[in-house]
Amino acid sequence: MSETFQTLRKKIRKQRRKLSTFQQKQSATKVLHQLRENAIFKQSHAIGIYLDAFGEIQTQAIIEHCFKQHKKVFLPLICNMNQRLVWVEISKQQYRNRRFAYHRLGMQQAMATRGLHVSHLDLLILPLLACDTLGSRIGMGGGYYDRTLASAPYRPYRLGIAHHFQLVQQTFIRQPWDQPLDALITPETSLRFKR
Repeated sequence: MSETFQTLRKKIRKQRRKLSTFQQKQSATKVLHQLRENAIFKQSHAIGIYLDAFGEIQTQAIIEHCFKQHKKVFLPLICNMNQRLVWVEISKQQYRNRRFAYHRLGMQQAMATRGLHVSHLDLLILPLLACDTLGSRIGMGGGYYDRTLASAPYRPYRLGIAHHFQLVQQTFIRQPWDQPLDALITPETSLRFKR
């Protein structure tokens, strides 16, 4: 019998919390290595990415690599009016000086009052709690990415990054509002999905 989303969420959150600093760094390094070889990443200029806060794949090395490659880096900002994400461009200096505000949900956000619609991005690197082998993604439960991506069905390219144990063999029942991934990178593998 397949696990319920609640049980799966608890199990994976627990596994993420158990990761040592060394394991986290190792996973981030392996994901970055695969990402640097990814054709979509190479040709993308405007990249949306998250700041890790809950045991997700750490994004510091990816963000620094983006700056080194002269790519534009955008961070999500929750728009309280419609509970969607808008995307705020950050500079290398702003990132390195950690000029961010804490959201009540526990993550850091760029300090801004306005941002761009997700359709301005070429590539969106998404966090996730779990992903199945068909590209269905389970997030943290707030639905922010699903609501945001529903208004931009064909752009940007949606790339999930995750620890390998977050790729599960169980197939999720996709709801009409669920937004699938185009690809997934874990420290051990790289998958592309049909959307």
